[in-house]
Amino acid sequence: MSNERLNLAVLVGSVRNGRFGPVVANWFAEQAGRHGEFAVDLIDLADFDIPLELPSVPPAMQPDLPRPAGMAELTRRLRAADAVVVVTPDYNRSFPAALKAAIDWHYTEWQAKPIGFVGYSGASGGLLAIEQLRQVFNELHAHTVREYVSFPRYYLLFSPDGTLIAPEEPEGSAKVLLDQLHWWAAVLHDARRDRPYVAGR
Repeated sequence: MSNERLNLAVLVGSVRNGRFGPVVANWFAEQAGRHGEFAVDLIDLADFDIPLELPSVPPAMQPDLPRPAGMAELTRRLRAADAVVVVTPDYNRSFPAALKAAIDWHYTEWQAKPIGFVGYSGASGGLLAIEQLRQVFNELHAHTVREYVSFPRYYLLFSPDGTLIAPEEPEGSAKVLLDQLHWWAAVLHDARRDRPYVAGR
C-alpha cells in the first residue's frame, strides 16, 4: 500500500443523557492522533437519526438499500473507514441499543475490516459489552482484534477536565491496540482493493 494514512473511525456508542462516552472517545482519538498511522474520524452516534425500526429487507440482502436521510452521513463515514474502534459502556450487562441499531443498519460497511474496543463502566470496565460485540461483528465478517482498553470505575480515573489521573497504563494499552489495528487495517485494505470480499450467508 502507499504511504497514505489509513482511516480510523472512533465510534461513540452511547447516546444517553449525561453519558461519559465522549470523554473516553476524545481521549482515545487523541491517542490515535499521537500514534500517527491513522487519519482519525470521531463519530458520535448522538449526532445521527438512527431508527430502531429496521427495514423489511436486511442490509445483508440489499447492501445499497435506501437509508434515512439523517443517517446518510454516518453510512458514508463508516464506509470510508479502514478500521473502527467502538467506545462502549455496559448497560445491564450488554451494550447500548443505539449502537446495536447502528450496527444492524449496515453490513458491507463492516466487512473485512478490523474492529477494536474501548470499554468503560462501574465494575467490568465494559468487558461484558465488548465480549457480546465480538460475536456481533464476527457475524458481519469483520475481524475483532484481541487487545482492548478498559476503564473500570472510570469516574475515579479521569479528572474533571477529561484527562487521566494515571495515564501510563491506559496509554500503553491504547498503543498496543492501535498497533494491532494498523497491521490488520493495512493487510485488509490491500486485500479489499485487490480482491472484492465475498460473504457467504
